[in-house]
Amino acid sequence: MMLETPRICRCIRLGLLISSLACTAAFADDYTPVNTLLRNGQLNDAMVKADEYLLKNPRDPQMQFLRALIQQDGGKQADAIASYSKLIEAYPELPEPYNNVAVLYAAQGLYDKARTALEMATRTSRSYGTAYENLGDVYARLATQSYIQAQQLEPGNTTIAPKLALIRQLIGNPVPARSAAPTDRTRPPTPAASTAR
Repeated sequence: MMLETPRICRCIRLGLLISSLACTAAFADDYTPVNTLLRNGQLNDAMVKADEYLLKNPRDPQMQFLRALIQQDGGKQADAIASYSKLIEAYPELPEPYNNVAVLYAAQGLYDKARTALEMATRTSRSYGTAYENLGDVYARLATQSYIQAQQLEPGNTTIAPKLALIRQLIGNPVPARSAAPTDRTRPPTPAASTAR
């Protein structure tokens, strides 16, 4: 089962970055134009602005995250995965890139990879509810795959069908995983000052 891409894009808009709440307004002007263009679907212009900014500030995780969101929103899934992976490598303490790369993996049906990324997101932030919700959705999809495999291997086993039906009822109208994203009131994740590179 694949996650619904339009719902993911809407959730990108609705997601709230927990770590961004502590950021000061002083930096808002650096990100506002890119956020506005992204929200308005002007992805090419948003990418140009993000790239211009990153030429001067290549290690800025907030703009790197926005750039990955632009790629994700523009359907450049492989590029977005690479960008989130780069952020994860540079800032492993940030849960949002793990969550967003997991959303992309889940959309491709790569539930084991999604699970691993979401488990890392929940380890880095025990209070990141979105990652826990997404992890539950991934576990449900993995359970579905396991029950289908069990049913194929043991077609006479009568205990599998009710379990599979229950899981299918739970995800029958799948609610896709939610990405973390900035809104007009937030910024992308910020690493702690002691871990900034």
